[in-house]
Amino acid sequence: MIIIADSGSTKTDWRIISENNTIQLLTDGINPFFQDSNEILSILKPKLPKLDYSQAEVYFYGAGCSFPEKKAIVRTALQEALKPSSINIESDLLAAARALCQNQKGIACILGTGSNSCLYNGNEITHNVSPLGYILGDEGSGAVMGKRLIADLLKNQLSDKLKALFFKEYETSHKDILDSVYKQPFPNRYLAQFTKFLKKHISNEEIEALVKTELKAFISRNISQYKDYNNTPIHFIGSIAYHFKNQLEEIAVSENINIQTIEQTPMEGLIKYHTSSK
Repeated sequence: MIIIADSGSTKTDWRIISENNTIQLLTDGINPFFQDSNEILSILKPKLPKLDYSQAEVYFYGAGCSFPEKKAIVRTALQEALKPSSINIESDLLAAARALCQNQKGIACILGTGSNSCLYNGNEITHNVSPLGYILGDEGSGAVMGKRLIADLLKNQLSDKLKALFFKEYETSHKDILDSVYKQPFPNRYLAQFTKFLKKHISNEEIEALVKTELKAFISRNISQYKDYNNTPIHFIGSIAYHFKNQLEEIAVSENINIQTIEQTPMEGLIKYHTSSK
């Protein structure tokens, strides 16, 4: 039995793979920066099918799982909940690299609420340009695109037509926006939600220009730092990469980079990676 989990702060996608069956399971998000082992256990126990996991190999990929002390929090919960034969805990960035590149060298990129990238040698990550979060970095991410959209709207940098469309669709105000950004939790998630507006109105020249500017920034400030990036296969994963695929591919041609894969989620690639050698 193989158990694969792809986890973010909002939700965790699980696959329990046995010889004759695959079970898909969704639970709340697991992030050891915000939850201790008992809290993680309380998420898992009510949802897990009552099976014998003693021979299971667990591969857990998650946000916040880049540091040994954080991995230990998740490991304790998984051990208690499953009592499996082995537990492997890795970062969401390695999940992207394995899902996208499999056992081949490449540059793996995440464009979702946040953004990240790495150079992968077919076995491990060899170089990572620090994403720095949505305030200092995260170029091309949903949070940064949303931040740019909101800033442009409130600074009167976009047309009156777009401003009217935005406030009609979201029924919000200048005051409500500032309160959500500066006083409420998870402002990055709040800002990222406005990429739906960008997607809906992508045929508008102003909107497409905004999206392309942020995608170009991701390439120039991240991808271009990897050695020989013009001659290395580049792969993308995440909702932003997936929904703005046309713009991303157009920019790739102009920047002379070789995009081979654009996927929305890593799960199918992870299943292939972990089962192909079994």
